[in-house]
Amino acid sequence: MGDGFEQLLNTIETSGKNYNIDKIKRAYEIASMLHEGQFRKSGEAYICHPIAVAEIVAELGLDTDSICAALLHDTVEDCSDKIDLPKLKKEFGEQVAEMVDGLTKLVQIPFNDKDSLHMENLRKMLLAMTKDIRVIFIKLADRTHNMRTLNAQPEEKRRSIALETMHVYAPLAHRLGMQKVKQELENLCLSYLDPIGFHEVQNDINKKFGINKDLVDNNMRAIEQKVRESGIDCTLEGRVKSVYSIYRKMYSQNKSFDEIYDFYAVRVIVHTELECYTVLGIIHDMYNSMPGRFKDYISIPKPNMYRSLHTTVIGHDGIPFEVQIRTWEMHHIAEYGIAAHWKYKSGEKSDEGLDKKLEWISKLVEAESSTADHDEFIDALKIDMFQDETFVFTPKGDVVTLPQNSNCIDFAYHIHSQVGHRMVGAKVNGKIVPIDRTLENGEIVEIITSSSAKGPSRNWLSIVKTSEAKAKIRQWFKKERRAENIVEGKNEILVEMKRFPGTFNDEQFAAITLAVANRIGMDTADDLFNIIGYGGLSVNKVAKRLRDEYDKVIKPQIEEPQIKDVSQVVVSEIRPEHSSKYGSVIVDGLEGCSVKFAKCCNPLPGDNIVGFITKGYGISVHKCDCANLINSTATDKDRLVNVEWRKNSGEYKEARFEAVMQIIADDRISMLADISTALAEMKVSILQINTQKRSADQSAINLSVSCKNLGHFNSIVSKVKGIRGVSSVERMMSQSRKES
Repeated sequence: MGDGFEQLLNTIETSGKNYNIDKIKRAYEIASMLHEGQFRKSGEAYICHPIAVAEIVAELGLDTDSICAALLHDTVEDCSDKIDLPKLKKEFGEQVAEMVDGLTKLVQIPFNDKDSLHMENLRKMLLAMTKDIRVIFIKLADRTHNMRTLNAQPEEKRRSIALETMHVYAPLAHRLGMQKVKQELENLCLSYLDPIGFHEVQNDINKKFGINKDLVDNNMRAIEQKVRESGIDCTLEGRVKSVYSIYRKMYSQNKSFDEIYDFYAVRVIVHTELECYTVLGIIHDMYNSMPGRFKDYISIPKPNMYRSLHTTVIGHDGIPFEVQIRTWEMHHIAEYGIAAHWKYKSGEKSDEGLDKKLEWISKLVEAESSTADHDEFIDALKIDMFQDETFVFTPKGDVVTLPQNSNCIDFAYHIHSQVGHRMVGAKVNGKIVPIDRTLENGEIVEIITSSSAKGPSRNWLSIVKTSEAKAKIRQWFKKERRAENIVEGKNEILVEMKRFPGTFNDEQFAAITLAVANRIGMDTADDLFNIIGYGGLSVNKVAKRLRDEYDKVIKPQIEEPQIKDVSQVVVSEIRPEHSSKYGSVIVDGLEGCSVKFAKCCNPLPGDNIVGFITKGYGISVHKCDCANLINSTATDKDRLVNVEWRKNSGEYKEARFEAVMQIIADDRISMLADISTALAEMKVSILQINTQKRSADQSAINLSVSCKNLGHFNSIVSKVKGIRGVSSVERMMSQSRKES
């Protein structure tokens, strides 16, 4: 066989593990038959790919079912004579069928765009991981072989696959502790994404290693001699840092190649934890250690289960190098991560402690299922799986691991949903701090809760860093505040649609939003308002669809010419729109006239108002004391017209008007959060906000809000005045257009 199957059998037989060879051969025969006549871009027979994937799976030490699933992983999706899952289950058992299903893309389901399809495929894979972790091992093997043979693809496809691998699959390998797979994927990705940078670093490595090629060997011999003199049996390995690791440090931390102090490393492998610390003492007695370069990952393991002692020392020739000290068990986990469970142990899924080690996967799936935003989904994956970690402690001394730059709210939701929901304050190292305070390594964090807390604030969604916290906050709003979400989401869409040319009424708004909801798979417009309201989908993500549907509904009406008597138009064609603010004004006793509200003074129902006949834009409604109006009418008094608010304001309960206030307040971190929370409690939408420093300890906050009338605005002002640190609140001209 020239397809590599003999090499696979050789790898399996030399592993020393007890494999079911007959079952593996049967899987190969079926895969070979179904892939017959198919070829890869490189021109080789397609069956070479699943065999290569199966060999990587075998090298990871996985079991018979995993190798069978690797051989069959493309048969359901890519073969013209497909085999269905029931047949696979009958032939190879339930576990093989479930793994193949987890690896099969959702090609049969129609999606509106590639982003949605890609996101759902990732979600399906993550969900399959929660049922059987072997799915992701096979997927990583599949992606590793695809990256090894990526040269056959067009350049655009190469970059696309390399980016996806760098953002999703390399971080997954890292999170699972599979360092060998992670490093290979990273190096391959870099060679396609920045080939010039890759080769520059590679050349620097070769040059530096050539000059100091005896450095590692000499230090290894010296360390081994000292350790064995102490009666400790040890094995030593030497290594040079990977191309991508050096590249990342040079470009992300703006370091030169000579500033990479852990370029060389010596690894000391012993048998017990006690011996690890004994060897550490020997190393520090032999060499001068570099301050701040010691890390104890044995007492505080990384989230991917990595455990070792790291220290950087200065060699006798003045060249720094890193020493890693670990036991054999730690070494197996460092190389193969979770996969070491199958490679060096029984491989039984019920092994004690394995489920606990995989809890993060379930949390990840739960968190990522809370958003319909593709970009946010990918960003959350990158934060949860690849960002550096921060280690903090509970008051009882338990270690909590969070992504770097996490804050007290993230910590609270990591402890428990209810701790986050009832959070009213936080202490760090015994001192009260703002709840959005960023946490640092080694700090002791205590969350202050109250049974009377009203739940999270909406602005927490923009403060928290972890997808776990965002998911739990969204779930709370989704469950507890649907009516409020609908109002919030509707207001956000209204603000977005007001940027479009022309005007629309409620009937048109309902038609547009329903069409958009249906386009993204929702039954009603309220479902769309709800998901936007609780933060599951950004209004920016539906803006293009809104504009498309808006143009379909509004443009035909704008473009249809209607030649009628003017008086007839006023009386018959323009009727009061009782849910729109524009129908709330009567012009010289006539209802339904074309009016607009002046942005310079933003009149509210309850204000004394007057109309001004503009050139080509209908009647502009101003407050009587508006400075712009007074200046404009100094010579044009004949363009003034009497206007008044409709008396039956109850018909306009859904109408919203813009009002602007200036808040003078203490310059403290949580001031904006407190204002946002207070307005959210009143169900008041913030339309625009900006701040300006007035003095060392005070700021001016110009806030544009949506309100019903003058009385409603006054109640908003009273609420804001009651916030700690607010000195004054005054109504002012619009932020967007201050005219003098």
